[in-house]
Amino acid sequence: MVDSFWSPVFVSVKVSLLSTCLGIIAGIGFGWIMAKYRFRGKGLIETCLLLPLVLPPTAVGLFILTMLGRQSRLGEWMEQTFHFTLIFSYEGAVLAAAVVAFPLIYQTLKTGFESVDAELEAAARCDGANGWQVFRYIHLPLTKRSFAAATILGFARSLGEFGATLLVAGNIPGETQTIPTAMYVAIESGQDRLALLWAMCSTALSFLLLLLVNQTSSKQT
Repeated sequence: MVDSFWSPVFVSVKVSLLSTCLGIIAGIGFGWIMAKYRFRGKGLIETCLLLPLVLPPTAVGLFILTMLGRQSRLGEWMEQTFHFTLIFSYEGAVLAAAVVAFPLIYQTLKTGFESVDAELEAAARCDGANGWQVFRYIHLPLTKRSFAAATILGFARSLGEFGATLLVAGNIPGETQTIPTAMYVAIESGQDRLALLWAMCSTALSFLLLLLVNQTSSKQT
């Protein structure tokens, strides 16, 4: 009973940590580009980046299946070349959670980059700093609260992901079964008390994460 209860919790935490790391890496790249550069089609690209925020998670999962499933060219190539498939795998759960959480991470980081005074960046470049040095010594210190907020929000969103994860990774106990999917199975099988315990655990984790976000935002202001 104890092992069956904590297994989805540990899987959820590991999936959320890895998906948040992926989201932060992608968020830095896209957030920096969208905050610092102007180019044709920028609005269209940003709309696409934010689309997972408003789409049903099941739709996001379906798109991932279409692009990376075994019936797709890319999925077939991955399976033949590397003998690996994302579908119904732990890596698939991480990818699904990362895609759903990405818009929150991206928007938070982009806002942080936009808040940095352009004159500071220009002064650093005049003193001979390259792009990496400007990012490391100016943007990182000035946007550290945005990074903290993006990390917490991304983790919290990944922790609660259900639809895309279920479609892409399935519900394999000990491997891809997260708290939301475990709750779904428990309710379907009449184990309401177990589902309630998972709900309380998820609520406690989410409450702590949102509390951290609020504290970070209040310190920033």
